[in-house]
Amino acid sequence: MTSMREEQDLPEIVACPNGPLLVRGNVRIVTPDGEPVPRDRRTVALCRCGVSTLKPYCDGTHKAINFRTE
Repeated sequence: MTSMREEQDLPEIVACPNGPLLVRGNVRIVTPDGEPVPRDRRTVALCRCGVSTLKPYCDGTHKAINFRTE
């Protein structure tokens, strides 16, 4: 049986329609070189459109460029 705390730490990735990937829980995010990316929130939004100025994080630019997912 898992505790509520353990359930909150389980990783979850949600693909938002026409938007970012929401990453929740205990997930380590690293660069292609393996360097850790700073993260100070339990839930973060990762850019999927490729245009964010805060990469790897989403800055909302997907809305301005009319980014669409399948």
